Amino acid sequence: MRRRYFFLLSLVIVVLLMVAGLLVGTVAFSAEQVWQALVGSGTSPTVRFIILESRLPAAVTALLAGAALGVGGLLMQTVLENPLAEPGILGVSAGASLGAAIALLLPGAALGGALTASGTLLTIALALTGSLGVIAILAACSAALRSNVMVLIAGVMVSYLVGSATALLAFYATDYGVQSYVFWGMGDFGALTSARLAWLAVAVIAGIAPLPLWAKQLDGLMLGSDYATTLGLPVRRLRTLLLVVCGWLTAVVTAACGPIAFIGLAAPHVARLILKRSDHATLIPAAAVSGSTLCLLTNLLCRLPAHLFPNATATTALPANAVTPIIGVPIVLWLILKQRNA
Repeated sequence: MRRRYFFLLSLVIVVLLMVAGLLVGTVAFSAEQVWQALVGSGTSPTVRFIILESRLPAAVTALLAGAALGVGGLLMQTVLENPLAEPGILGVSAGASLGAAIALLLPGAALGGALTASGTLLTIALALTGSLGVIAILAACSAALRSNVMVLIAGVMVSYLVGSATALLAFYATDYGVQSYVFWGMGDFGALTSARLAWLAVAVIAGIAPLPLWAKQLDGLMLGSDYATTLGLPVRRLRTLLLVVCGWLTAVVTAACGPIAFIGLAAPHVARLILKRSDHATLIPAAAVSGSTLCLLTNLLCRLPAHLFPNATATTALPANAVTPIIGVPIVLWLILKQRNA
């Protein structure tokens, strides 16, 4: 019963947040204008463009990114047996940052940007390439190492190495390049146009859809690697496969939106806290829904200041990572206090 109410209530909240995301922004629109823009009748081309090419893509991107990060966080916490693990802990986000740094900081990036629709396509492509490179390294480490701790250490070391390369690029870059890279690193759900949403949707669905088939194996991993081995589970191979899936979900989201903090850490615990369940058949969709809800809330809060204060000096949407700690930090603190009192 609790599960049914959770998903019904989550669906209502997701719909309300998406509608609010279409209404809120620098320019205020009525519900009638938004509806007319969506159905394609009775409103100006400017309103249609803002709704269909800016606000709607941002809301859909937040929906997909939240689902991917929520599920990625759940996988990482299960595989590493650590409730404080999150998708970017093994360096996948750092790999995407290196790819974005190559696109934005190298001298030829300006030419690349001129040839690739404001540079976003080049940044996305190289960020995804950087992430996939790190995923390949992690897969090799996971296949060779028995201990989860060793895999975690290897991932952290890769993250430091990739971060060093990014710092070197930034040191020798132009001021404009560094500024562009810093803005990218703050996270933005509005980077994708409606024409590019399809690839994100396909990539996220392809990563999440097979996971319910492995729900029982994930439940076995929660008992610990040694006990899972006695149950006959191929722990090392399963861990490698799950790390690749988590890395893929993190890679596509980071490439599309920049590194989004806290959502992957917080969403699985929101699902567990509300549902009081630990089986992955329930937690996988619940973490996806929780992540989508948190990202849609973040998207709304990012746009709210510009909506409330349209005459202020800064009227653009806030970066996502300026808002996600407001949502994520209380959840992390709650986890720490819970562990202390356990």
